[in-house]
Amino acid sequence: MSYLELFKLVVPETILVVAVLVVLAVDLLVMREQPVRYRLLLGGAITCMGCVAAFLWLGGSQLQANFPDGAGLLVVDPLTNLVKQVVLALTVFTVVLSLDSHFTEHVGEYFALLLLATLGMMFLISSEDVLMIFLSLELLSLSLYILTAFNKRNIRSAEAALKYFLFGGMAAAFTLFGLSLLYGLTGATNLHQIADALKGTAVKSHFIDPLLVLALVMVVAGFGFKIAAVPFHLWAPDAYQGAPTPSAALIASGSKVASFFILAKVMMLGFAGVEGSGAWRNFASGWVPLLTVVALGSMVVGNLVAIVQSSVRRLLAYSAIAQGGYMLLAIIAHDPQTFPSLLYYVATYGLTIVGAFGVVAVVEENAGDDHLAAFAGLSRRSPVLSFCMLIFMLSLAGIPPLAGFFGKFYLFTTALNADPQHFGLLWLVLLAIGLSAVSLYYYLMVLKQIYVAEPAAHGPVVAVPFASQVALTLLALGVVVLGCAPSLLLDTFQAAIRLAGS
Repeated sequence: MSYLELFKLVVPETILVVAVLVVLAVDLLVMREQPVRYRLLLGGAITCMGCVAAFLWLGGSQLQANFPDGAGLLVVDPLTNLVKQVVLALTVFTVVLSLDSHFTEHVGEYFALLLLATLGMMFLISSEDVLMIFLSLELLSLSLYILTAFNKRNIRSAEAALKYFLFGGMAAAFTLFGLSLLYGLTGATNLHQIADALKGTAVKSHFIDPLLVLALVMVVAGFGFKIAAVPFHLWAPDAYQGAPTPSAALIASGSKVASFFILAKVMMLGFAGVEGSGAWRNFASGWVPLLTVVALGSMVVGNLVAIVQSSVRRLLAYSAIAQGGYMLLAIIAHDPQTFPSLLYYVATYGLTIVGAFGVVAVVEENAGDDHLAAFAGLSRRSPVLSFCMLIFMLSLAGIPPLAGFFGKFYLFTTALNADPQHFGLLWLVLLAIGLSAVSLYYYLMVLKQIYVAEPAAHGPVVAVPFASQVALTLLALGVVVLGCAPSLLLDTFQAAIRLAGS
């Protein structure tokens, strides 16, 4: 493969690198003496143009390759391109919600870090080699640590970033140690080659090599941190609450999309043949029962702890932990039919959570905090904003005909159909459905404040910036449309998976 052919494969990532350099240069050399408002508008415009250009290139690209051939260092196919487009779209919405923020004067650096985090996600999505996966994870993680600490005026931001960094550093060490054990066992770094080696040597009778068990535990711990799954979730509530709102939105959306995509790849491709079983009263050693325990803990802890939260940000954090438990069901089922359902769920969840954080950002700007009481009577002070939050909360709760309902429906049904004769995951799906009903309570707590509670005396009309209002309206409309016509996205993912496998 020539350098020109290789360059064509990384044009979207190159566009983002150029956008990083341009937004830094323009802010530092041209706009430094201008008001922050104008710098935000210009920096946001450059960032959005870079993301849109990369998005359009991916949409029109017919390239499909694996560089170097079969090594998995850079995999480009219709599926990876589509997932990258989802990440870029979420980044654009995050940028738009940042335009009316007042948490920093370092505008160029902020947008550069947003782009670098997105770049890490894109390389992560295109990786099937454990070395490239780790490097991409670190680029993403380091960018998110700094973005979490970007509000120097808020001590919670520094505290959240410190916890995030310390937990993240430990998780990275676990991940690297697990991957090194995997390399020692198989002599390979490519996920397909690792799977071939494990099928031949790792499983003897019903027992797994102890070193492989240790590698599995280490890898799951590392990725469990990235998806904020129990018991690796302790950083999430503080990070969601302390980080600047746009940074928290990116952590909860784009980062989740890329992390679940690569976790599914690592487990379903790299550890193929050592799945084991999580069926009721029929457990067998492997990564499936390990993820089953993680999913069970995430759903129970996330939903129950969310009930007692008074901060909407922390409520969304524990909600994200619970949602991660639902998403793990698709990986536990390890069936090709569950993969499109996982992608649909995580993509629509990303849109919904960005919208929810956008509403929180507006309320915080007007009320000064994110507590439930700050939302009291919001429907009388900003009907459009309230209606958008209604859509986001009900979608997260899984109420039809919104995208969240069909996401759960497809996810749960495909998990059951993975073992149609014995319904081995029926117990886990029933538990997920029951806890989804529990989640409706705390989502309705937010809506009760918005639509039922009386506003504070002489409460002012909430001023919604134009850019935020447009972005939130589009996000709410997207949640409704993808709920009423889920095939628009689901069929696209299914077609991309078929083309990638052909």
